[in-house]
Amino acid sequence: MSKGEVLVTGGAGFVGREVVKQLLRRKYEVVVADRKEKKYSPSDKCIYLEFNLTDKKLAQRAMRGVDYCLHLASESGGIGFTRRYPATILSENNKINAAVFEAAAEENIKRIVYISSSMVFENAKKFPVREKDLSSIPTPKTGYSFSKLMGERLCVSFWEEFGLEYAIVRPSNIYGTGSFLNNEEGFAHVIPDFTRRILSGNYPMEIYGDGQQTRCFIHVSDIATGIIAAMESPKGMNENFNICATEETKVIDLARKLYDMCGSKKPFKTRHLKSFPDDVKRNYLSNKKAQKLLRWRPEKQFDYELEKIVKWVKRSIAVSGSV
Repeated sequence: MSKGEVLVTGGAGFVGREVVKQLLRRKYEVVVADRKEKKYSPSDKCIYLEFNLTDKKLAQRAMRGVDYCLHLASESGGIGFTRRYPATILSENNKINAAVFEAAAEENIKRIVYISSSMVFENAKKFPVREKDLSSIPTPKTGYSFSKLMGERLCVSFWEEFGLEYAIVRPSNIYGTGSFLNNEEGFAHVIPDFTRRILSGNYPMEIYGDGQQTRCFIHVSDIATGIIAAMESPKGMNENFNICATEETKVIDLARKLYDMCGSKKPFKTRHLKSFPDDVKRNYLSNKKAQKLLRWRPEKQFDYELEKIVKWVKRSIAVSGSV
């Protein structure tokens, strides 16, 4: 028996595919709306709409009859991508958000879960960052981060004007097999990007900045579990949650781990490049609120999952014939 119908915007993406898989396992009916072609097996069991959600009419069609919306659709990428296309990202994300929230309000769905980002805290100075700290942290400067903060404001505003129930989820640095690979520096996320460069023979290993930057890595499976918990839990109503790991990792330590896992014969050695101007020095969030209210906590073991990513990147390179 179905537990309800859920629309997953951006459901063909890296996180979206995992969310869809877990929803189907929990016996939900799933509708996916994404501008990408249908390419993955979980979508065979759900309704797939190849829609550009900046179109308000298409957003309304996608929302029709659903109980919940998990709103993942957005323009995103590594720091190189977000720095090169700040206006495009801000403009497209605002168009998507406006269309999706208006459709959700008109269809009177039970709850929209908005997938924000830990980058709304990019100017934080006190760590680990708690949800309630947002009001005292300066507004983010980058286009991507600001677009995510605007989406959070839409959640509150649509509740105040239309009674649209919401939950906000802020993932930290997401990793896992199947993430985006790209040869252009800074376009992919750091773990697959480092792995690809190590396997390509990049030596000494190039690292942007001094390597002392920290990140709070969370597996895609744990993110999906947190998103669904925010949808299902009565305590998630009109709340915001950091869905993140419990520890922070230095970039230099991550590089060393991956270097060893790739089986490199030479001793680990780095060459430090000038960091991106907008690179965040420290990204470390508290997940205590999600643990308390949602009864959620991360389950995946970091080093074990890193080994899987190394194997996945090796297979991807073997198939494509390039690094």
